[in-house]
Amino acid sequence: MKTTGDQQLVKRINRSVLMRLLRNQPGRSRAQLANHSGLTKSTVSLLVRELIDEGWLSEISMAATNGVGRPSTPLQIDCRSRGLIGVEVAVDTLRVVSVSLLGKVLWSTQEPLRGTRPQDVCNQIADLTGLAQAQLVLSGAQLSGVGIGLPGAFDETTGVVRFAPNLGWRNVDFLPQITQALIHAGLPPVPVHVQNEADTAALSEYEFSENDGKDSLIFVTCDVGVGAGIVLNDRLFTGMRGMAGEIGHSILELDGPACSCGRRGCAEAFIGSGALGQLANAERSGHYLGVLLQNLWTTFDPSVLVVGGASCHRFPDMVQVAQETLQKYATDAGVAAPMVRVARYGLLASAVGAAALVLHQYLRPMHPRGRLVSNGLPARDQAFAPALHAPGVPAHGR
Repeated sequence: MKTTGDQQLVKRINRSVLMRLLRNQPGRSRAQLANHSGLTKSTVSLLVRELIDEGWLSEISMAATNGVGRPSTPLQIDCRSRGLIGVEVAVDTLRVVSVSLLGKVLWSTQEPLRGTRPQDVCNQIADLTGLAQAQLVLSGAQLSGVGIGLPGAFDETTGVVRFAPNLGWRNVDFLPQITQALIHAGLPPVPVHVQNEADTAALSEYEFSENDGKDSLIFVTCDVGVGAGIVLNDRLFTGMRGMAGEIGHSILELDGPACSCGRRGCAEAFIGSGALGQLANAERSGHYLGVLLQNLWTTFDPSVLVVGGASCHRFPDMVQVAQETLQKYATDAGVAAPMVRVARYGLLASAVGAAALVLHQYLRPMHPRGRLVSNGLPARDQAFAPALHAPGVPAHGR
């Protein structure tokens, strides 16, 4: 006999299936959704009605026709009724955005970090997130969740930032602090998700792109630090302790330039913003970025490689050299190189991707999740359905 929890999980999975079908191909009717999902027409009809009532979907108005019978009503993701908030904590800057369910940036702001102590950062996040929430309210949109990207290794099973060297953090129990700060800022009870900022940047491209990422994509971010966000087989790959993609200290040249970590020849010593501020030859750095892309390509075989961050923004020629370097490696090997392109959202990539993290989790209810604020509900119920949360207590986790 199925339990209520099992039935709710099946229902959430079915809802996510319909949402993903409509995101990939807007305009499908209820009958087409039933045909492509394998669900019965009555089940689809019921779920679609719920999703419309909750502001996830909307019907596309159609001009009157003279045909016989009632035409099928096309459906789409609702871009007006719900919004997402994304936060990027960079080394010296805080960026906050609100976006639609399809990735349109509705509002954004940034300001210098007021301090690097965890509580100071949490308070500043809460202040700016409150402003973003106010803008959503003015537009008539409901907040569906908050995502946060941090410059360090985040362990989603414990909610602890293992280390964020450029902030001076090590083993910071971040989730309780940020949830309390958001509660005090008056945010409604919604899911709160946290991840490494390179991982969130990858999701900005994967969740909100034109599907050129297929099921695998790598985002290389070049700022003060250098990191990679990796999506494999439709899932964000973070490693056992959230440290996957820490490529900034992979060695690109034996006995190369000194790096801040104490090693020599690290990627960060060639393409980090600190190194580029000292080096006159951006072409040389572009070559090393191309070497790094080549190594990621042969290791993970992604459909798309995306590059972004402050270094790429300041030195666009570096990206061109990197593309040429990767292509030369591919030509020498007699194989086709993956697509390489710059970030669509520019310097907002990680913040937009943090918002996309909320959607990424919502559409994958079977994925493992991190520790949650206890409110008497099973973790999977808290993470998927904001309406089930206890008042004033956001859920959080992967």
